[in-house]
Amino acid sequence: MLSKVRRAVLGGLSLLWGGLLFGSYATQPPSEPFGNRIPKALALCSSAAVLVSAWLIRGARRTGPAADYSHQIAKGMTWGFVGDLSMLVSVPLGMVTFGIGHIEYVLGMLRLAKAEGLDSKLIRLGAWATWLGVGVTAWYIVVRSGPKGDSALAWIALPYTLLLASTAGVATGLALQGARYLPLALGSVLFLLSDLVIAMRMFHPDLFAQIPDSIRGDLVWLTYGPAQALIVSSALVASDKGEPR
Repeated sequence: MLSKVRRAVLGGLSLLWGGLLFGSYATQPPSEPFGNRIPKALALCSSAAVLVSAWLIRGARRTGPAADYSHQIAKGMTWGFVGDLSMLVSVPLGMVTFGIGHIEYVLGMLRLAKAEGLDSKLIRLGAWATWLGVGVTAWYIVVRSGPKGDSALAWIALPYTLLLASTAGVATGLALQGARYLPLALGSVLFLLSDLVIAMRMFHPDLFAQIPDSIRGDLVWLTYGPAQALIVSSALVASDKGEPR
């Protein structure tokens, strides 16, 4: 259970997150060269607010599967924030750090599914295979078919895309067995979408240019920010009864 103080702090962080991300998008004029409205500094601060929220939730979940799951989510979000900073200097480094974060997410989901009895292999493998297929198809359209689709980084993007698709697959398998995890599945899908937008900008600029001007410069953060928030918030609905098996 969350204390009243912790709930109030989380509520404040949620308002701060929304104000930094969506408030700046709604009020700031577009800037050059990409026409983005959300300043990078404010976007990073919004991510930091989600990171603090993740560890606040972790501190409140002391027993059962919730404690283990919230710890994995907080670690994954920590690596995600390191990824945000890494992307400022190196895309490959950002891919590595985000990838580690997604491994933490997937491990947490798999252990939670087992602990809560939401571990149907048929559903999990079906959802995973479906999202792997989506990932390969999206990679081919966005990366491989672009003018820079033969570069080494383009091929490195394939396993990275499959990792993100795996997160979406495992989360979808969990949600199909427990409706309270639907926001988690949505967050995982939005994360994959945000990275595909980055890939589109890098490898297929003509396709990227077809995104409406009003959102093109901010679409990454408008999908990535909610993705992380939804993934972190899933720790609030994890079971706190019993111990992970």
